[in-house]
Amino acid sequence: MPVYSHSLCWFRRDLRLYDHAALYHALKDSAAVTCVFVFDTDILERLTQRQDRRVEFIWHSVRELKQRLEQQGSTLRVLHGRTQQLIPQLAQELGVQAVFCNHDYEPEADRRDGAVAALLANLGIAFHHAKDQVIFEQDEILTGAGRPFSVFTPYKNAWLKKLDEAHVQAYPVEEHLAALVRCAAAPLPSLQALGFVAHESASAVLPAGQSGADILFEAFIPRMAQYHAARDLPAVNGVSCLSTHLRFGTISIRRLVAHAWHTGGAGAQTWLSELIWREFYQMLLYHHPQLAQGRTFKAQFDTIPFPNDVTKFSAWCEARTGFPLIDAAMRQLNQTGYMHNRLRMVTASFLVKDLHIDWRWGERYFAQHLLDFDLAANNGGWQWASSTGCDAQPWFRIFNPVTQSERFDTKGEFIRRYMPELARCPDKWIHAPWRMPEAEQQRCGVVIGTNYPAPVVDHALARIKTLTLFQAASA
Repeated sequence: MPVYSHSLCWFRRDLRLYDHAALYHALKDSAAVTCVFVFDTDILERLTQRQDRRVEFIWHSVRELKQRLEQQGSTLRVLHGRTQQLIPQLAQELGVQAVFCNHDYEPEADRRDGAVAALLANLGIAFHHAKDQVIFEQDEILTGAGRPFSVFTPYKNAWLKKLDEAHVQAYPVEEHLAALVRCAAAPLPSLQALGFVAHESASAVLPAGQSGADILFEAFIPRMAQYHAARDLPAVNGVSCLSTHLRFGTISIRRLVAHAWHTGGAGAQTWLSELIWREFYQMLLYHHPQLAQGRTFKAQFDTIPFPNDVTKFSAWCEARTGFPLIDAAMRQLNQTGYMHNRLRMVTASFLVKDLHIDWRWGERYFAQHLLDFDLAANNGGWQWASSTGCDAQPWFRIFNPVTQSERFDTKGEFIRRYMPELARCPDKWIHAPWRMPEAEQQRCGVVIGTNYPAPVVDHALARIKTLTLFQAASA
């Protein structure tokens, strides 16, 4: 017998209709389930650009989820407004006895859910959370002393040791879809009604929804075996491109972990390790919520007196640093909303350790522009690259942007893809065109200071300054 006659399933970072923990529990425990998604104005009104790839990706994913529910004779109620008002209001309007949703671990989301739970409790409505976006959450992976890990490798080993088939078992949502409320299709507010404008080119937006995730994952499966060798080469199609789908839950983490775990081999093991890094950063944010307020994990580096030259920061943002790989990476981000993971490390290191800009400036820029922006991963990655975080790159280890370019984009293929002004630059000079003789610059049409900027910084001198800054903070 169902526990509830009618429940509400609230979709958030889980925009799919399969292997969905909250939806499974709602369907199994209820005679009828209504599904809802809210375009939250508390979030949308903080976005500065009216043409936002994330909003567009979510909108397309919500539309597909709604269509899939309508194929089942139900629908998705899509609301626009303040979540804290709309969810209790809808629950009361429908006369439901319970609201089901999946955990969201970010501090702001946790506060929102607490407020919603309190309002529902005042109405006599139960509020149920389920673990869905990670394999292990919160306190599930701890040291032998019962404390959270602060080094990745021991965390990963403990994570793998605990993993078993039960943790990757899919929730059989399809067996309980008959409990969905049977109703007419509900309206979907347009992007314009939400206050946003669509990109002119469909190619500007990643394929969205559960179908988009399926396409990308199926394409990645035959490449997974080479992931360990290809993942650092930005000119090669060596990564999965699933980070945005994981961020918005259009694909199940259990499906991905199960495939990598069962496949084995160097490529699959390396990819699985990346999925574990994602959970490591989420665990850190849960245990150290001050990280969301811009605090460093290593307190001694919290107040390094970075010069924060605004002109240099603008050059970094606008791909005008004079270092081709850095500029190509920033063009990729600005034009597509995506940046290759190796390049995220290199550009972050360059901002902090070559330009001496506070890592929090770069973290904010990535947060504004990344389609796959995830607070825990973005914060963790920036603190790793800037040597201020947990298990971070040692502060005395500083990426050389030219060496990184020579190593990971040897023939300059990625550089030329995003920097057409360097298309005719010979391979010999593509990584450091300012070293090219003037006659060669004229011949290939890459005149430094005219067709392409001179370097904004001398790496060797910048490195010495970085060592001085961090050494003083470490004393």
